[in-house]
Amino acid sequence: MFNEEAAAERCVVEVCRELGRLPYRSRLIVVDDGSGDGTAAILHRIAPAQPLLQVVTHLVNRGYGAALRTGVAAAHEGRFDYVLFMDSDLTNSPADVPGFVAEMERGADVIKATRYSGGGGVNGVPFSRRIISAVGNRIARVLLGVPIHDCTNGFRAVKVPLLKQMALREPRFPIIMEELYWCRFLARTYAEVPVVLTTRQADQRPTAFVYRPSVFWSYLKYPLFAFLRRPPTASIGRRP
Repeated sequence: MFNEEAAAERCVVEVCRELGRLPYRSRLIVVDDGSGDGTAAILHRIAPAQPLLQVVTHLVNRGYGAALRTGVAAAHEGRFDYVLFMDSDLTNSPADVPGFVAEMERGADVIKATRYSGGGGVNGVPFSRRIISAVGNRIARVLLGVPIHDCTNGFRAVKVPLLKQMALREPRFPIIMEELYWCRFLARTYAEVPVVLTTRQADQRPTAFVYRPSVFWSYLKYPLFAFLRRPPTASIGRRP
């Protein structure tokens, strides 16, 4: 979470409700990435009533990639089998969590939400963004050579032992593609969960994602490296 005071409490309550219905040990790890609004206060206020909630705090904003790495470290320390990544703005529904759990029970290494197959879709997303996303994902799928239709979707689950082998270093959103690039060389099995992506509500801060050439390259370089069969450490160097 970063400056998500408008939806923070609702997100925690809805996710914890779904987790509480599962027959497995689970935890909601919220990484507060140096929020400057009331997000931190909200999380600490509601924590006593949410036993499944664990709050991890960055004192300063370190970016999406750093927040994910912090969350993975906490999941590893908690001895969990999977990390299910989910943005805190509720553009993906917590009601889709059981679909991921079903694929976890089958033992898939990588489980991706998909807007582009099996009944998935989008609701309220501008047409221009839908076209850019659909075309970009088709290109990424061909280059990566993995059976995933929605490569850029951040709603996904990965086995913790696989994540711990990845020297991820991207600071922002392209870490999603960097992660899948590592999966191309480490993972054996994949699964998809159809979901419907919605837009952020009017009372939430605008999305931080922007479309420009440098952003496209930051995403597509990883599928290109995979297409050239260059292992991650050979392509981008080791994480400092």
